[in-house]
Amino acid sequence: MTDAPLHLLRRELAKQKLDAFIVPRADEHQGEYVPPSAARLAWLTGFTGSAGAAVAMADKAAVFVDGRYTLQVKTEVDATLFETRHLIEQPPHRYLAETLSAGARLGYDPWLHTPDQVELLKAACQAAGAELVAVDENPLDAAWTDQPDPPSTPILPHADAFAGRSAADKRAAIAADLKKSDAAFLSTPESIAWLLNIRGNDVAFTPLPLSFALIHKDASVDLFVDPRKLSEATIAHLGPMVRTHAPDQLGAALDGMSGKQVRLDPGLAPFWALDRLTKAGARIERASDPCSLPRACKNEVELEGARAAHLRDGVALTRFLAWLSDAAPKGKVDELTAADQLEQFRKAGNLYQGPSFPTIAGAGPNGAIVHYRSSPATNRRLERGQIFLIDSGGQYLDGTTDVTRTVAVGDAGEEEKHRFTLVLKGHIALARARFPAGTGGSQLDSLARQALWSEGLDYDHGTGHGVGSYLSVHEGPQRIAKNNNSQPLLPGMMLSDEPGYYKTGAYGIRIENLVAVRQEEKKGERQSLGFEVLTLAPIDLALVERDLLDDEEADWLNAYHARVRDSLTPLLDAPTAAWLAEATRPV
Repeated sequence: MTDAPLHLLRRELAKQKLDAFIVPRADEHQGEYVPPSAARLAWLTGFTGSAGAAVAMADKAAVFVDGRYTLQVKTEVDATLFETRHLIEQPPHRYLAETLSAGARLGYDPWLHTPDQVELLKAACQAAGAELVAVDENPLDAAWTDQPDPPSTPILPHADAFAGRSAADKRAAIAADLKKSDAAFLSTPESIAWLLNIRGNDVAFTPLPLSFALIHKDASVDLFVDPRKLSEATIAHLGPMVRTHAPDQLGAALDGMSGKQVRLDPGLAPFWALDRLTKAGARIERASDPCSLPRACKNEVELEGARAAHLRDGVALTRFLAWLSDAAPKGKVDELTAADQLEQFRKAGNLYQGPSFPTIAGAGPNGAIVHYRSSPATNRRLERGQIFLIDSGGQYLDGTTDVTRTVAVGDAGEEEKHRFTLVLKGHIALARARFPAGTGGSQLDSLARQALWSEGLDYDHGTGHGVGSYLSVHEGPQRIAKNNNSQPLLPGMMLSDEPGYYKTGAYGIRIENLVAVRQEEKKGERQSLGFEVLTLAPIDLALVERDLLDDEEADWLNAYHARVRDSLTPLLDAPTAAWLAEATRPV
């Protein structure tokens, strides 16, 4: 096809005298979800996952995805146009170092890559004897003639009753943390939303107003945002210490930082901002986003909100599971129907704003695709003898939820039960963990994998991600995964506990609750931390092999189910309450 996106991009590369161009999944804010106007990777390749990249050359092209998407990429990307590479094992910079010809010109958009990423690209070009070129005009945008306009949805105040702290208090605390720097450049919309107690609707699933900001040591803020997003009420909420500017005024504002020290996160900010500040004569303090850690450590109001949101979410999920247990064995349910039904139950809950990510509803072999999204083309009916994985979440004004349950449709096979119970053992081991201050998530990850490892099994994704407070369902800096993460787990952080197992072409298993880090009652010589389980929903006992659980694991499961039953029963109708009583019976 002469009008295929790859062909159109190559034509633009030739015009700009570029031999190669790298296309990241990210937008200017490095967000998990991007607006339609920034879905460049999807336009070029067809790949719709939340992480990835592509490299286009005159005679070859490659798409890079991680282990979550190895099956999905095969269904979305034309293998005759793009070879597939592993994003972690052979990342783009390594591929480029091996593939670029001496003297080649590699183009990149400095708005779409962080300083850390650009350093890797520079090293790759140096290794290949190539030249790295920052483009003034993104050639993909030039080729994408029907590219949508950027979003301009209203920015709304987020009440202190949900936030737990006023924006003025947060600004003062962050300004005090700047120490020697005169200002900090903020490019992460989650941080700006948290700092100013505002929310928006510029991207799907996360209530973000896309914007940039400078916070100064006097606690004032310059906010760069489309003025169409600002109502009089929002401007009044922001107050006189927050000055608003159109986005095209950002460059002049950074130029005005000449001679001043500016804090900038090299792992999050666009390289364009670092380059502009450097050329303006600013002194750069390369340090983490000053809002990321206080945003991750939820205050007591946010934790109470999370508990309340999970209670309402548990009601919706239990109503759904009760409905599913009756309808699915009759052959009346498919993946899309199930996802829609769960959404209807959630909509009945107070303060519900929408899903926190696209629901993953995988029947049988589709459950083995870690980040599967059902479509009319892939939609499967839930059949007896199979298992069904549903991973979903809600955005509530007082909290964000994320929960996965794997259930049997009729009688499941012995292998499925055995491996489900191994996953459950890992889930319980992590939930029960006690650990000293200073412990990072990577030090706990093996607890969730040990039962699987003992039988030569594993899963190719992290065990736990951070979760925001009516913000991103995937939040840093905290996480639980194999790869090293130097960030200690701190009280108030919320994370997921989600080990799994996936058998390609057969089934998938995942059990996910959200937990909050808390200080435990002191035992022995040192103060310990542990987890408070937030999610309230039954775990399918039809898939549990009791003989594989030791007594402490069984006690944990029984205590968890008793808490689920006691918390939810007063909020359920009589038939659903009766179903829940049976679903949470002691093992």
